[in-house]
Amino acid sequence: MGNKEIDVEKVATAIEADAGEVLPYLRQALAEAKAGLGRVTTPEQILVRQAREKSGLTQAAFAERIETPVATLRDWEQGRFAPPGGMLCLLRLIIKHPELSRELSVI
Repeated sequence: MGNKEIDVEKVATAIEADAGEVLPYLRQALAEAKAGLGRVTTPEQILVRQAREKSGLTQAAFAERIETPVATLRDWEQGRFAPPGGMLCLLRLIIKHPELSRELSVI
């Protein structure tokens, strides 16, 4: 099956069912892939953005909260690099429980 034949909604529904949650940028990422655009949004990018947005923080504030350089956070959000496994786990927790991000404040 080529990219042009992909049913974006059907694929997104299956991925979200598997993930057990709605992924806000998933349909955009799938549509970009289907269209063959040069830059495709990755699941990791979606996760990073969603966690930061759920926390209600700017990139700089969120990077400080998770003890990561802001340039690294930008690289993750723009898809230049993927966060390591432990960070992906933390981001998933923040998405499900945004109040937990406040507990990460540096003392």
